[in-house]
Amino acid sequence: MRRLLNTLYVTTQGAYLRKEGETVVVEVEKEVRLRLPLLNLGGLVCFGNVLCSPYLLGACAEAGIAVSFLTEFGRHLADVVGAPSGNVLLRRTQYRRADDPAASAALARAFVAGKIANTRHVLRRAAREGAADAAPIEATADVLTHRLHALATADNLDTVRGLEGESAAQYFSVFGSLITQQRDAFPFGDRNRRPPLDRVNALLSYLYTLLRFDAAAALTAHGLDPAVGFLHRDRPGRAGLALDLIEEFRAPFADRLALTLINRQQIQPSHFHTTETGAVLFTEAGRKEILTAWQKRKQDEVEHPFLGEKIPLGLLLHAQALLLARHLRGDLDAYPPFEWR
Repeated sequence: MRRLLNTLYVTTQGAYLRKEGETVVVEVEKEVRLRLPLLNLGGLVCFGNVLCSPYLLGACAEAGIAVSFLTEFGRHLADVVGAPSGNVLLRRTQYRRADDPAASAALARAFVAGKIANTRHVLRRAAREGAADAAPIEATADVLTHRLHALATADNLDTVRGLEGESAAQYFSVFGSLITQQRDAFPFGDRNRRPPLDRVNALLSYLYTLLRFDAAAALTAHGLDPAVGFLHRDRPGRAGLALDLIEEFRAPFADRLALTLINRQQIQPSHFHTTETGAVLFTEAGRKEILTAWQKRKQDEVEHPFLGEKIPLGLLLHAQALLLARHLRGDLDAYPPFEWR
């Protein structure tokens, strides 16, 4: 298993990153703010007006460190990655499977099964821990159980996508009840994005962006192409396989972290602002609070149900990317989705 490396998130506008020896140096107004050894770096994410020297980009590419550029508010712009790693035969197998409707449906079914099982787990845990309106939450968890049973016999992508959409709608219909503190400041009606129109959706979208970046890096590290998915079909500029992979982790990783930040009042209304168009965005202080919590959360350990060993949460995406690669190579009969226990 890989060693859990740091992801460096740079949010300070006007920052300049350069390579000095075997370290990354972060400068703001020609003042050195941070030095970090390249050896300890797993990824680099730049938000907004952040510049990187060509020598640093080249060193990151050679070291297998993905560099992502996002807008100041988290919309993905571009990635800089090195030459593809892994056996080209693995990627060719991935492409052939993606072109096969039956094979795509089988893998899509696995990703969605993990997603539904984990959303159900989040709901049942919240009901046990005293969330408001526990009865509707439990009832929704029961509906998700029926969706899982129906998914087992879904034999085409349209049916799989339909069950995924229905399950997501059911889950988010009671998601607001999982917010137990600051309920007036953080109301939640439904899922909206591009742009998010309330604070909860802004938080969820931001965390999903971070999750997608980590998933793309994990897939690339294990020789897979993040752009070619099975549930999410090809679309220019979209990392389809990364979106497939994060379906299993949205609820237990991103959603639960969002609820923790709100319910513990680590994130407050002052961490947001609303634009003239109605879009709700984070302040710089809000982004830093989220990124700090995200990095800390990745250090927590959990036992992987398939591998049978404890690993940091930050390596779960690598574990699943490895299992997917083993399945595509023929070493595993089926891809085992991660199910939170």
